[in-house]
Amino acid sequence: AVIRFLPDKDTNNTFFWTERNMIKLPFAGIKGQTDSRPVTVQVPCMEMYGKTCPVLTEVRPWFKDKSMEDMGRKYWKKRSYIFQGFVTDNPLNETAPENPIRRFVISPQIFNIIKSALMDPDMEELPTDYTAGVDFRLNKTSKGGYADYSTSNWARRERPLDDTQMNAVNTHGLFNFSDFLPKKPDEVAVKVIKEMFEASVDGEAYDPERWSTYFRPSG
Repeated sequence: AVIRFLPDKDTNNTFFWTERNMIKLPFAGIKGQTDSRPVTVQVPCMEMYGKTCPVLTEVRPWFKDKSMEDMGRKYWKKRSYIFQGFVTDNPLNETAPENPIRRFVISPQIFNIIKSALMDPDMEELPTDYTAGVDFRLNKTSKGGYADYSTSNWARRERPLDDTQMNAVNTHGLFNFSDFLPKKPDEVAVKVIKEMFEASVDGEAYDPERWSTYFRPSG
């Protein structure tokens, strides 16, 4: 696919992305239900808001103990990055939506390739510049049975947005990345995150009576 990234609507964000940090809390099942399939609850990491995260505070020391490393990775925050832009070459051959400005959730592997542009002395303008920006080629291959994006790269030639793309920006406007981050948990919700984490580590089931007002398993 070929992607043209666009800037954040929030001009206070000097980057054309925002970082999202989530923590997955696995549970043995749901309390009170006969179906005992494991479930997972995703909670925001408080470090995303510049606050102390009760989960990472507990987990960090685990990495000093070899026997706890695997458990530490299981509860460590998962990073992803929110971008927006146009898909100018789409291998899915789908019909473009009415608003062609897409939102993307990008993995760290792809993000590192995207970020490398900011260190490239040959790239004089930001890749998101409307007239002197460049496209990003997202190439997916396979390596050792896993998806590999290492051959993805930035185009070497600048390309101004065409009339259709500029009209889309003017008509629909840009998205605020912060609108797509989870709501910042209040003091009570932070205590709930800590409770759920401790219950998860102890192998307990998810308790909807105690926690569903704040966080629920997906689905």
